Amino acid sequence: MRIAAFAIALLVSAAPVANAQTLTLRSYRDGTIRGGTYANTVYGNDPILETRASWDDSYVRRAALMFATAESLPSTATIASAKLILTVKLGNPESRTLTACALPVSFREPYLTWRMRDSDSPWQHPGGDVVAGDCASATVTATSGSQVVFDVTTEVQKAVRGDYGSRYARFIVGDPGASSRDSYKQYYSNDDPNSSVRPALVITQGSTTTSPPPTSTTTSSDSTSTSSSTTLRVLQWNTHHGGYGTDGVYDPNRLANWIVKMNPDIISLNEIEYYTGWGNADQPALFASLLQQKTGRTWYYKFATASGAATGDGNLILSKYPFEIKDSMLLSYTRVVVQVAINVNGRNISFFSTHLDDASATSRQTEIRQLQSWASGIAEQRIIAGDFNFWPGVTEYGMMTGLYYDSWAEAANIGTAIGYPGNTDGRTRNTRIDYVWYSHGASALRLKQVQVFDTADANGVMPSDHRPVLATFTVQ
Repeated sequence: MRIAAFAIALLVSAAPVANAQTLTLRSYRDGTIRGGTYANTVYGNDPILETRASWDDSYVRRAALMFATAESLPSTATIASAKLILTVKLGNPESRTLTACALPVSFREPYLTWRMRDSDSPWQHPGGDVVAGDCASATVTATSGSQVVFDVTTEVQKAVRGDYGSRYARFIVGDPGASSRDSYKQYYSNDDPNSSVRPALVITQGSTTTSPPPTSTTTSSDSTSTSSSTTLRVLQWNTHHGGYGTDGVYDPNRLANWIVKMNPDIISLNEIEYYTGWGNADQPALFASLLQQKTGRTWYYKFATASGAATGDGNLILSKYPFEIKDSMLLSYTRVVVQVAINVNGRNISFFSTHLDDASATSRQTEIRQLQSWASGIAEQRIIAGDFNFWPGVTEYGMMTGLYYDSWAEAANIGTAIGYPGNTDGRTRNTRIDYVWYSHGASALRLKQVQVFDTADANGVMPSDHRPVLATFTVQ
């Protein structure tokens, strides 16, 4: 395999195969790269992709795209047909011939530029690395709503088989023609609110495939995920030091059993201990292991101690979806916020877990300002979960609702806030102090339901002194 700079492509087609199955994948990573004076500019969160040809690199634009073929298809799949489809949004009047070339290396949207494909990984060739000769071509016009369709059957077959070293289908799309101002075109990206116009890879699988593609997909080696389901179930639970129940017994397994019953997709757990006197265990790894044993699937996790020390208590995020980004930030008064990014239905979700000060409203207000300031620089769609140690109506609550929706209150407004007899107001401890917030700018999230669970057994014993709260969203 020869890695080359972006170049004009070779168009290859394949004969149809009987008894075929068709799968449509939307891009879960894409972004424009632009040269010259814009070579360090990130466009990964833009709702458009762009192409343009120019003698001046500052005007050259190309689009990078990635699709989750690795978990959608087995390596033995026979690809009868694969079409890469871009939908035109706007453009200057000239019709152009574009090329879509196989990209053999991964990239991440938050760091994607003309020079860089990841935070610490430059392109071998600025402007994108491609596999020499593994390209397709198609014509683009300026007609809004028209489609550019590339026949990438050969390239997808090679990607699925692992010929490029990874089983993910990735492409660089560009205009290799002569310099022209009228070559400029815009396409809808995976950040557009209308999922039907986002970039698509339509794959027809032949009858010789050993197993059909799954109905939903989750990626692993490229550290992100897509799913045919649009539902995202978010669990928040303060675990009382990792599983000390109201009977004083340390039993993380009780917590894990309840988590499995609630079937979350992503989880915020507070008061998780890493080699402290509370259990003297690596509780982050323990909970990931327990959930894997009970569900039969991998759980990804990110933990940080509240003090920043090597050991101590802190916040843990667990997810069925692999992480595109993992980070944390220390707050004042020995508190911390943990953050990850996942991809659901082609949407990037920025998810946070925190636990604010329990003793002082002034301290909590300081922590909220720090949390909001940090989160404001992180891409939508944003969800913040945690034990905030305040109840509705206080100053801190107003600080949060200025920028974020309280999912329980919003669900109550539409009649889908579910408590249980004796707890219809959603109390998670003595009052309602555990929250799942989602930002006012999270336009792709639609709240369906919020539920607080009664975890008491027949003797009234709960596995934690807090009750769990589960918010269910659809991701559009």
